[in-house]
Amino acid sequence: MNDYSINTNCVQSGYEPKNGEPRVLPIYQSTTYKYDTSDQVGKLFDLEAEGFFYSRLSNPTVDAVEKKIASLEGGIGALCTSSGQAATTFAILNICGAGDHVVSSIAIYGGSTNLIGVTLKKLGIEVTFVDPDSPMEELQKAVRENTKCIFTETISNPTLVVCDIEKMAKLAHQNGVPLIVDNTFATPINCRPFEHGADIVIHSTSKYMDGHAIALGGVIIDSGNFDWNTDKFPGLSTPDESYHGMVYARDCGKAAYITKARVQLMRDMGATPAPLNAFLLNVGLETLHLRVQRHCENALAVAKWLESNEKVTWVNYPGLESNKYYDLSKKYLPNGVCGVVSFGVKGGREAAANLMEKLKLAAIVVHVADARTSVLHPASTTHRQLTDEQLEQAGVEPELIRMSVGIEDIVDIIKDLEQAFEQV
Repeated sequence: MNDYSINTNCVQSGYEPKNGEPRVLPIYQSTTYKYDTSDQVGKLFDLEAEGFFYSRLSNPTVDAVEKKIASLEGGIGALCTSSGQAATTFAILNICGAGDHVVSSIAIYGGSTNLIGVTLKKLGIEVTFVDPDSPMEELQKAVRENTKCIFTETISNPTLVVCDIEKMAKLAHQNGVPLIVDNTFATPINCRPFEHGADIVIHSTSKYMDGHAIALGGVIIDSGNFDWNTDKFPGLSTPDESYHGMVYARDCGKAAYITKARVQLMRDMGATPAPLNAFLLNVGLETLHLRVQRHCENALAVAKWLESNEKVTWVNYPGLESNKYYDLSKKYLPNGVCGVVSFGVKGGREAAANLMEKLKLAAIVVHVADARTSVLHPASTTHRQLTDEQLEQAGVEPELIRMSVGIEDIVDIIKDLEQAFEQV
């Protein structure tokens, strides 16, 4: 499908039925697969033949979705996981172990911050968090001899920081390590990080890729561009005794990283997506290019409306000309940013919570980035245990509302905001 546009690949790539086969990707609801001889199965284990032998490692439904997502991001291969957090975990553990170090942007999803800063620390992996807006010389100070990767997000959740991917890629590559980019909010429709120097891309597919809040999932995509055949990455450049002594960098070529993630980490940790969830994800992907465009159009309209509202103290949306990341958004996200807008309401925490309760169309939910408009007030929900001073230190203002703008008619979304503001 390489000859087609990304829009067509959303619909068509990954699954190509043969004569007389189902037109729609089937759900292969099976854990195992029948073969005629042990030799055939042995070749599968040795990666000498293509096929499926146990769904923890690969399943035909999941495989088709992996191929589609790899095509959308322009990667050599992909590995679907049971959640976005599993994708982040595997992406790092595939090249990091006890005694290693990660440099991560501080402007990332809170769950990722906790994973990298707390949970992985318990496994002996250290992290230094950096401000991605810092100049290169400051970022370089965070890199150590044992640093194994740089981690960032294209658009951060929920602070909407737009990352200068080329700068971070330069930082990574001048230190001989890969750049891992979480591209969840941008999606490959608005940004393909590999084209700007990233080496590994991950997604929480539960968000825009699914688009309907019906199936948890994550994915890791390998660009195939990074040279793993160095002493810095012994897990890829030396024999893996747990997998027949395979040297991934030697035996798997450009697919070394993603192959290791599958046959080692997925094999041992089993964060496997269900075939039904992969099927539902594929249905979402078929309209990704249409939905993302509407999300972005609606979000920009909402942001402009909020910017003119006297009861709003500030609006954060990189698509606004007044936003500090406007120039970066035009460089990396020329077709649109995302559907998430954050803003502050006069009156602080109480006024923000009150406003949300007055909304009728927009629902109060913890989820983000699906077809329905939703809102969340972190100060009274996810961060409710913090004082106003602590909230400010965490970058979560007491008056902050995160609005995930859906694909409904923009007239109705604005009307909902109007009637809610009239009551506060």
